[in-house]
Amino acid sequence: MQIEVKIGALIMDPNSNTPIVVLKGVDSEKILPIWVGAFEANAIALEIEKIVPQRPMTHDLLRNFIIEIGYTVRKIVISDLKENTFYAVIELSDREGETVFFDARPSDAIALALRTDCPIFVEEEVFEVSGQASESEEPSFESSEPTQTEEWPDLID
Repeated sequence: MQIEVKIGALIMDPNSNTPIVVLKGVDSEKILPIWVGAFEANAIALEIEKIVPQRPMTHDLLRNFIIEIGYTVRKIVISDLKENTFYAVIELSDREGETVFFDARPSDAIALALRTDCPIFVEEEVFEVSGQASESEEPSFESSEPTQTEEWPDLID
C-alpha cells in the first residue's frame, strides 16, 4: 500500500551536517527522514521557496523536456530501502494514457514532483523497514536548529 506524503521539513542533521528531507503522511502521522545531497537539497529548497533561477536548473530542464514530449508526471513513489539506500520511481503517462516508470534517486524525484505539482507517495513497507517512522512524534532535533529559511541562504546565493 502506498501512503501519500508531503514535505514536512528540510533540515540539517546536526551530527553529520547533511541535509534531510522529512516526509510526513498527508492522512497519517507517519514521518520518514531521507538524507540527501547538498545540491539536491538546494534544488528542493529553491522550489519550496519559489525562487526562480536565471537559467533552468537540471530538474527544471527535466520537467520542461517531459512536458515538451507530451508526458505528464503522475506521481513519484519512494519504493524501497536497501542497505540504507532509498529508491524511488517516477511514474509518467503519455497523451494516450500509457504509463512508463523510471528509477530515480528520491531527492531527484522529490525535486521533480515539486516542479510538476504531482503527489509523492511512500510504500508502507519502506516506513516499516526504515525503523524511522513514527506514529506520534516528529524526529527530535536540537532546539537550536536553524529553521528552513535560515539554513539555506548560503546555498541559494
